[in-house]
Amino acid sequence: MLNYKQLHHFWSVARAGGITRASERSGLAPQTLSGQITALETTLGVSLFRRQGRRLVLTETGSMVLDYAEEIFRLGAELEDAVHSSAAGRTLPFRVGVADVVPKAIAYVLLAPAMALTEPFRIICRESKLDQLLGELAVHKLDVVLADSPLPPNMDVRGYSHKLGESAVGFFATPALAGTLKGSFPRCLDGAPLLLPGAEASVRRPLLRWLEDHKIRPRIVGEFDDSALMKAFGEAGAGIFPTPSLIGDEVCTKHGVRCLGLAETVKEAFYAISVERRLTHPAVRAISSAAPMRGEADEAVG
Repeated sequence: MLNYKQLHHFWSVARAGGITRASERSGLAPQTLSGQITALETTLGVSLFRRQGRRLVLTETGSMVLDYAEEIFRLGAELEDAVHSSAAGRTLPFRVGVADVVPKAIAYVLLAPAMALTEPFRIICRESKLDQLLGELAVHKLDVVLADSPLPPNMDVRGYSHKLGESAVGFFATPALAGTLKGSFPRCLDGAPLLLPGAEASVRRPLLRWLEDHKIRPRIVGEFDDSALMKAFGEAGAGIFPTPSLIGDEVCTKHGVRCLGLAETVKEAFYAISVERRLTHPAVRAISSAAPMRGEADEAVG
């Protein structure tokens, strides 16, 4: 089993650039530090340093171990700070990753219960591609990731998917564009300009299947990874765009559009992905318990 005291001595020597300097900073004898590093190398079965003249330099494996050690002790310092902050009544960080395919308004709806907690929290939101956010979740740089799909089975990340809810999908257009359409919904979509979510959005394939099932062939004039950008194009009249009906009223008010109709059988779901099955972070528990369709976590993946 890894001895974290030995790892800390290795980390100190690597950061200081040598045993002598690390000894001066820590007050420990050089022989003690050297012995601890030798013990760690024996445990790991590899050499972490090599001699280069009078200096010690990291081996390739040593560099890898240093990267892990940096992350381990960064998290340790963060844990200590979080505990002290809680005891002192200071705000604690709540670090959320939001997949870029999740509509901003939906993200707010899902996170609002955490903002209403009496405990002092400071929410830190990061938006990016799902795979990048899951990588940060795996090394505990994030507390939770909001996504439109559960944890992909091909990801090298062990985690759990907690379903927060789902919504039917509506089609929206400016009044001017809606006035040019012929027939009732959904036939009015046939031949009409349509904006679609990008290939990574989980709702894209069900939408295309729904259109095919109804024998509707719109003109796809744009595809967008960012749902906000898609709505901006829709607001400008570039095309009809789909969005969850859960935020339909807000979309109509904000973007000056109206709902043409709903694809009732197309559901867009939303998930909180965590590295723990039983949620412990108070803010994550809040958004899970307040979710409109909460349930048991999916089985671990990874």
